[in-house]
Amino acid sequence: MIGLIESTGGRAPLRPSAVVREGQPTAAVVGGGPGGLMAAEVLAGAGVAVTLFERMPSVGRKLLLAGRGGLNLTHSEPLAQLLGRYGPAEERLAEAVRSFGPDDLRAWCAGLGQPTFVGSSGRVFPEALRATPLLRAWLARLAGLGVQLRVRHTWQGWDGGGALLFLGPSGTERLHPDVTLLALGGASWPRVGSDGAWVPVLETAGVAVTPLRPANCGFVVGWSPVFADRFAGGSLKNVRLSFGAVAVRGDTTITTQGIEGGALHVLSASLRDQVAASGSAVLGVDLHPDLTVDDLRLRLARGRAKDSLSTVLKRAGGLQPIAVGLLREVTGNRLPRHPGALARLVKEVRVPVVAVQPLARAISTAGGVALDELDATFMLRRRPGTFVVGEMLDWEAPTGGYLLQATFSTAVRAATAAAALAMARAGPPG
Repeated sequence: MIGLIESTGGRAPLRPSAVVREGQPTAAVVGGGPGGLMAAEVLAGAGVAVTLFERMPSVGRKLLLAGRGGLNLTHSEPLAQLLGRYGPAEERLAEAVRSFGPDDLRAWCAGLGQPTFVGSSGRVFPEALRATPLLRAWLARLAGLGVQLRVRHTWQGWDGGGALLFLGPSGTERLHPDVTLLALGGASWPRVGSDGAWVPVLETAGVAVTPLRPANCGFVVGWSPVFADRFAGGSLKNVRLSFGAVAVRGDTTITTQGIEGGALHVLSASLRDQVAASGSAVLGVDLHPDLTVDDLRLRLARGRAKDSLSTVLKRAGGLQPIAVGLLREVTGNRLPRHPGALARLVKEVRVPVVAVQPLARAISTAGGVALDELDATFMLRRRPGTFVVGEMLDWEAPTGGYLLQATFSTAVRAATAAAALAMARAGPPG
């Protein structure tokens, strides 16, 4: 059990001895993001003595950063539809999400004094629209449960005897908890600690890890300097994006090198995979999805003969300057003059995608610990007693609340099983 930590500077108490009862089961949670904090709460609530280790100076940083956009916690759509968002991993995540689903997550938030509401898009947010009040109440609850937080501790794997290794302020530390839960995130938020440094650690231990890749990411197009200088930072509003058989409406942002934004996230996985397979892909953009080609042709035909094509597109076609600029960009500034051809171009702009933005700029991570390495409770088959949750696992989903939902759900599922195992390993109370 976690009673003492061995360090290079001697032996240091993990927590006051009065807090850990004789024979009380113990757990180490590695990672202080949403998954780790939820796992710590479940374990501590079950009577396990929990110590949470975080490499950064404080916990909850990823949650706070996500809160800048309103903290989209989950989604209100029917559960069957929600589960479908997880693609090939749906079957492996289904039991966890059903056991701790959107309604459970909303009730949990309300229990922390942070009621939620459903937005017009079906997304669920805390009424405060911020993460700070939620995190503050959550940390107070964890403190009340006796969870000990140890920051500035970097997990380095296991030693030859199976002890967990941490590099902390006092040097290398070793400990033998009854159970371990890993919640180290993916690699798309390095500034808050999710940098994927755990990958070689697990691979060295013989655990198969699917290569980490950007998810919910932007793409490189290779704009001309003229277009990039004028329109980078601007948004194409209410457009229809398509790739293959999938299409989505929304806004997307022009960057210096390419394109990014929430609407694009629905298509990002298939676009990413196509770029990886062939080196490029073509994104379809409908700049006026509310009109048919014929409706648009008739409007454009009303343009005055003396007007430039840009003026016709703006006045008769209702396009913003950034949309007109995109038409000129993809045609090499050779716009068709015939209203029918011009209407067809507006309805089906072909944007060449040549690369994926780096992982560190992505919203989330694809890839991770191969699901075949885990049992139904997310315990590593090669290391019984060690559980893995959240974005460390090989699954992905679009933005919209699905990422946090699966992180919380897998944490609850794994921590519930870990608590039962810790109790069994600790034996009956003495």
